[in-house]
Amino acid sequence: MAKNANNSKSITHAAKNVVAQQKSERGFCYFDGEVLVLNVLGTPSAKRDVIGKPKADQLKISVTAEPANGKATYYMVSFLAREFGVKTSQIEVVFGLMNINKQLRITAPKKLPPVIAEFLATQVQTNLYQ
Repeated sequence: MAKNANNSKSITHAAKNVVAQQKSERGFCYFDGEVLVLNVLGTPSAKRDVIGKPKADQLKISVTAEPANGKATYYMVSFLAREFGVKTSQIEVVFGLMNINKQLRITAPKKLPPVIAEFLATQVQTNLYQ
């Protein structure tokens, strides 16, 4: 019985490694059905609101709001709602309300900022040729 328990643990460990690898290969964003999942490295108290460049598996997004009690995140959501052509209620903060590392889920974005559109187009081309 102990041998089966150890085998089960190693299978579970291997499965977790595969999931982690798949996530890192996705980059900073991907679609889950009609929902855009976006991993963000937020910068509060910036000089201007801007969607920056990818940094590893996150997209840098700067906002002018101060980081007090999640206010910068709420402000970021309203800024991104305009950028994606959606209502703020269509953006869910999965984690990172009071942290610079965030994951957002944007339901049915009407438009994509250039950095995201370019990244997703590259992903589609890569998947076509694999």
